[in-house]
Amino acid sequence: MAETTDGVIERELLDEPHVAGRRVPVRALYTAVEESGASPSAVAAQFDIEPATVHRALAYAHDHPEEMASVRAEREAAFEAFREERAAAANGAD
Repeated sequence: MAETTDGVIERELLDEPHVAGRRVPVRALYTAVEESGASPSAVAAQFDIEPATVHRALAYAHDHPEEMASVRAEREAAFEAFREERAAAANGAD
């Protein structure tokens, strides 16, 4: 059962908020607009979603900063663990 906020954002898939019915994380939309400077319209076209959906995702991110920071920290930790595993495997293969 997916938990939805307004019918647009769910929180079950991938253990992070995402666009309902899609595998598009709020984090990706937020990063594309707020950190990379793309317009919401361009991001919507890139992900084949409505611009209003991008705006709702941005609103969700701004309304839930602690949750978004936690998701980001979890993803960064997982990526770092993966990187360390790869480095260890590469060093063991020598």
